[in-house]
Amino acid sequence: MRKLALSDEILMKVDKAARYIGGEVNSVMKDKNDVDIRFAMCFPDVYEIGMSNLGMMILYNMFNEREDVWCERVFSPWMDLDKIMREEHIPLFALESQEPVKEFDFLGITLGYEMCYTNVLQVLDLSHVSLLAKDRKEDDPIVIGGGACAYNPEPIAEFFDMFYIGEGETVYDALFDAYKANKAAGGSRADFLFAASQIPGIYVPSLYNVTYKEDGTIASFAPAKEGVPEKVCKQLITDVTKDYRAIKAPVVPFIKATQDRVTLEIQRGCIRGCRFCQAGMIYRPTRERNVEDLKASAREMLQNTGHEEISLSSLSSSDYSELKELVNFLIEEFHGNAVNISLPSLRIDAFALDVMSKVQDVKKSSLTFAPEAGSQRLRNVINKGLTEEVILHGAGEAFKGGWNQVKLYFMLGLPTETEEDMKGIAHLAQKIAETYYEEVPKEQRKGKVQVNVSTSFFVPKPFTPFQWAGMYREEDFVEKAKVVKNEIRAQVNQRSIRYSWHEPDVTILEGFLARGDRRCAQVILNAYEKGAIYDAWSESFDYHIWKEAFAETNTDIDFYTLRERSTEEILPWDFIDAGVTKKFLIHEWEQAKKETVTPNCRQKCSGCGAMRYGGGVCYEGKN
Repeated sequence: MRKLALSDEILMKVDKAARYIGGEVNSVMKDKNDVDIRFAMCFPDVYEIGMSNLGMMILYNMFNEREDVWCERVFSPWMDLDKIMREEHIPLFALESQEPVKEFDFLGITLGYEMCYTNVLQVLDLSHVSLLAKDRKEDDPIVIGGGACAYNPEPIAEFFDMFYIGEGETVYDALFDAYKANKAAGGSRADFLFAASQIPGIYVPSLYNVTYKEDGTIASFAPAKEGVPEKVCKQLITDVTKDYRAIKAPVVPFIKATQDRVTLEIQRGCIRGCRFCQAGMIYRPTRERNVEDLKASAREMLQNTGHEEISLSSLSSSDYSELKELVNFLIEEFHGNAVNISLPSLRIDAFALDVMSKVQDVKKSSLTFAPEAGSQRLRNVINKGLTEEVILHGAGEAFKGGWNQVKLYFMLGLPTETEEDMKGIAHLAQKIAETYYEEVPKEQRKGKVQVNVSTSFFVPKPFTPFQWAGMYREEDFVEKAKVVKNEIRAQVNQRSIRYSWHEPDVTILEGFLARGDRRCAQVILNAYEKGAIYDAWSESFDYHIWKEAFAETNTDIDFYTLRERSTEEILPWDFIDAGVTKKFLIHEWEQAKKETVTPNCRQKCSGCGAMRYGGGVCYEGKN
């Protein structure tokens, strides 16, 4: 029987003790003496968030299919337990075996968002693993990072032994085999890191040197050793039907997770090409899963978990060509079983509304639109591909279908933005409110209309056409939000419109971490040592700590956030080949400035470079 890492006395003291005990339905138990590799799979945030991460679920399932690997889960302890573990010198442990992470061969950390970086250091610290990769000993775990933020690993490169760039299904088997071979040959940690650098998609920061110009920009980025590749190429599976590692029995949490449902990934990538969207660029090309396989997966996962909701996961669900067949199957198959169907990332059209009326409680739910910009001009700049006519028509159809609540998501601080664009957010909200009263007869209205407007502030991300764009200062973002707020107050239906905006200080820090270079590691380390942790949580985020860290490390945050970069400048992530070419991104940056829309991938190929992978939307109808 397993011995829990935490005593009953400690478990009684902490909030949600079930986060730390493991033993959930479908968790994988093995004998550590029967495996060659122990892999601690970490999501550096609280259990409920990490247990909702699809990438982590896929890798956990895939690794454990190997008889020679035991993959266990690790999450960031919440602040109450963090304090106790430090005071009582309790090492961070994996849920399945309840054994210290330090005893594992690998510590894999999923990097889903920049604001988790201090939690990465918390995980290393509590695991009693040196924070800096250069200080690690031979018997320390190999620390590997992956996920969306690995597409600019440089701000946290000092803390990792390696990064994996791409989709996990392709390279991990080769990495594990190389690890076993190195161990059998009596090789050192350095020997393995060099061998790993030869595997496509693996980036080992210690094997590269960076030099800087007097103005602070990068002068050179080059391998430090012969045989290390100059470029690290993104890896992906071309056929997401044949090569997809479907999850049959996801782990069922003891407590309610953020996404407390079965997640069915229906496709990868996006055809849309929004110029601000990193995911839409780095996950190209769009690849659809076979609808019959999805039906079988849905049956199997619901049966093996007992969940009462299934979510169709995709960057743009409406673009999945078999969506109608799949949704109708789910409605018919599970009719009467109290199974809800969640459809995120839908464009609001007649089919979507028909489906949602069948699977949602219309009285309770609100519909979500993401126009992103308040004017058509700015929507053209960002290549949103959504006209005001389409938005108003969708809202009108929704109101006629029984909805009276709408959520609208916008961004402020986008490239070329004017005051008219900002005010356009209020005007569009007003037009949507008017549409309710125009389209729905008085006797059929279910109360007043409610339009909830939310604005976040734009962050330029690597491998997007906007990666060269500048940001604004914190006070500038606040002023932009005030323009929108005041314009909403001036509207006829102002009482029907509620407005909220994202914290500007978090946005500034996110921009710094997203576009930083290796020198940023010292700021992160300094902030962590001063107490920064759980920065993604508003109740624990303290920007004053970060300001002190910037001052003490003599780091000019404006250098990383404010300035517009030249397309000639070497960017910190330029050594990564993410599939989309720099030539394409520069062309899209120029098209944005001309307010020119680029057709989506199914309308016309824009020559982004993703065709080299030999599959997906690039080859639809060509075989």
